[in-house]
Amino acid sequence: MQLSKSEEELMNIVWKLKKAFMKDLLDAYPEPKPATTTVATLLKRMTDKGFVAYNSIGRSREYYPLVKKKDYFSKHVNGLIKNFFNDSPGQFASFFTQETNLSKAELEELKKLIDNEIKKK
Repeated sequence: MQLSKSEEELMNIVWKLKKAFMKDLLDAYPEPKPATTTVATLLKRMTDKGFVAYNSIGRSREYYPLVKKKDYFSKHVNGLIKNFFNDSPGQFASFFTQETNLSKAELEELKKLIDNEIKKK
């Protein structure tokens, strides 16, 4: 299951804070802040989808992530490669390196990362 853009924005806040009450979540948003009801609706959807859960503390809820950020984005990137690059990581890498205007230093850093992964295999 996937998150909408606004759910993803909120999920990034939940990941960053690890545990948070509604007030904490609202405080973490940049201006203009969304309405409390909007965040509550997003949290309900994200709970229904299995991305967040909460502990009831008195009349408040403390929200926490059920899905790790790395796991979510790993699935997201793998889906992107499958759907848009014919399930070819090479096509994705070619597109990424040619279309993102990376500097020589950034390309060298990517090369080091790839070389390190090759050594591990």
